[in-house]
Amino acid sequence: MTKKDRIKTFAQLGEWMLNPEPETLWRLESIHHKNAWYTKENILKQFQAWGQNLRIEKLEAWTAPFEAPESNKKVGLVLAGNIPLVGFHDILSTLIMGFTAQIKVSSDDAGLTAILLHKLIEIEPRFEEKIQIVEKLQHFDLVIATGSNNTARYFEYYFGKKPNIIRKNRNSIAVLTGKESKEQLAKLGDDIFDYFGLGCRSVSKIFIPKDYAIADFFEAIADYKWVSDHYKYNNNYDYNKSIYLVNAEKHYDNGFLLLKRDENIASPLAVVFYDEYNDLAEVENYINSRTESIQCVTSMAALAIDTPLFDLGGSQCPALDDYADGIDTLQFLADNQ
Repeated sequence: MTKKDRIKTFAQLGEWMLNPEPETLWRLESIHHKNAWYTKENILKQFQAWGQNLRIEKLEAWTAPFEAPESNKKVGLVLAGNIPLVGFHDILSTLIMGFTAQIKVSSDDAGLTAILLHKLIEIEPRFEEKIQIVEKLQHFDLVIATGSNNTARYFEYYFGKKPNIIRKNRNSIAVLTGKESKEQLAKLGDDIFDYFGLGCRSVSKIFIPKDYAIADFFEAIADYKWVSDHYKYNNNYDYNKSIYLVNAEKHYDNGFLLLKRDENIASPLAVVFYDEYNDLAEVENYINSRTESIQCVTSMAALAIDTPLFDLGGSQCPALDDYADGIDTLQFLADNQ
C-alpha cells in the first residue's frame, strides 16, 4: 500500500465512526458489561472525535513531511485502557507510516480496539497482514509503550535496547483568572468530567486567584451532576469524601465533586486539587518546572508555558499532532524506518 492508500482507508474509517451502523451500535451497547467505565456515550464521544480527525485533508497535512514507504519492520504497541480508544493514535501512526503493528491491548479494552481494526480490514483487506493482536510482544523492531510510572520501569528494562517511546503517568491542569464568563467556566466541566476524569488529559488540579469565589466554579459545573449516576464514579466520590471527613481534612463538596487544596497534581477520582496564586508568573513557574508530569493545560489566559495550552473545555479534543508527552510519534517512526 502507498501512503495515499492508507490515508484514503483511514478517512473511510473516520466516515464510518461518524455514522456507525445499527449492528455496531448494538455491540458498543454491550461493552460496558465488560468495562463499566466504557459507557456507550463515552465510546461514541471518541468515535465522533476520531471521525472529525480522520479526514483526508487533515491526514494529508499531518503526514506531509514524511514519505512513509512500506516497511518490513514491526512496531510493538503496549496500549493503555483507562479510557476508550486511548491507544488508537499509536495504532494510526504506526499503520499510516507503513509499519506492521504488533498490538498488546489492555485487559480493560473490552474488545473495542478489535471492533475498530476489524472494520479497518473490512475497508482495506491488505491491512490484515499489517495488524497483529498478541498476548506478548516478540520479534519487534521498535516499541511504543504506555503505562504507569511503575510499569515504565518494567518497560525500560525489557524494551530499553530497542528504539522506544515509553510513557508514564501524566495529568492536566486548569488555570482560572476569575474573569471567565459562566459559559467559559462551564466548559471546564468537560476537561474534568469527560471519560469520568480517567484520562491523562483530564484536569486533576486547578489554580485559582487568591480569594476566588469557589461557589462560582461549583455553580458553573452544576450540569455535570450526571457523573454521580455512574456507580463506580459515585463509589469513589463516597470513599474519598469519607476519608476527608474522618481525617478532618478541609475540602469543598458540591455533592458529586470534592475540591481540596493540595500541592500535588494527580488527584484521586472524583476529587480535584486546587492551589491559590497571587500572580500568574507563580503558576507559569510551577508548570514549567513540572513539564514531565503535565499532559496539557487549559485556561483562557495567555500563559508563557512549555506545555500544550488549550482554551477551557479543549483538553479532550487533541489534534493529530497534539502528541502524548510531547513526543512526535511520526518523527520517531520516520527516524527508525
